[in-house]
Amino acid sequence: MITIAVLSSMIILIMLLMIIILNLISKKSFKDREKMSPFECGFDPKNSARLPFSLHFFLIAIIFAIFDVELTLFLPLVLLSKSMNMMNLLTCMSMFIMILLYGLFHEWNQGALNWVK
Repeated sequence: MITIAVLSSMIILIMLLMIIILNLISKKSFKDREKMSPFECGFDPKNSARLPFSLHFFLIAIIFAIFDVELTLFLPLVLLSKSMNMMNLLTCMSMFIMILLYGLFHEWNQGALNWVK
C-alpha cells in the first residue's frame, strides 16, 4: 500500500516538474507571423473571433453527424448476420431504418433541410 502511494506521488512530482519546465521554456508570442496572417478560410485574425455563424449550417452539420454515427451502428449487424436468426436480423435492421427515416422526414417537415429561405 505504501509503495502505491510513493509511486503515485513520484509520478505526480515528475508531471509537475515537466509542466513547470514547459512553462519556463515555452515561447509565448502574441505577435507571431502565423498568428497575424489570414486563415485558410479568409477571416482576418485582427478582427473579433466571434463572427456570426450560420445557425442553419450548424443544424445541417449536426444532422449529418447524427446520421453518420447511426450508420456506423450497422457495422456490428454485418458481423451478427452469421450468428443471428435472419428474421430477427431483418426485423432489427428494418426498425433501425424506420427510425432513421422518421427522423429524416421530421427534419424535412420542420424545414431544417431547406437551404433557400
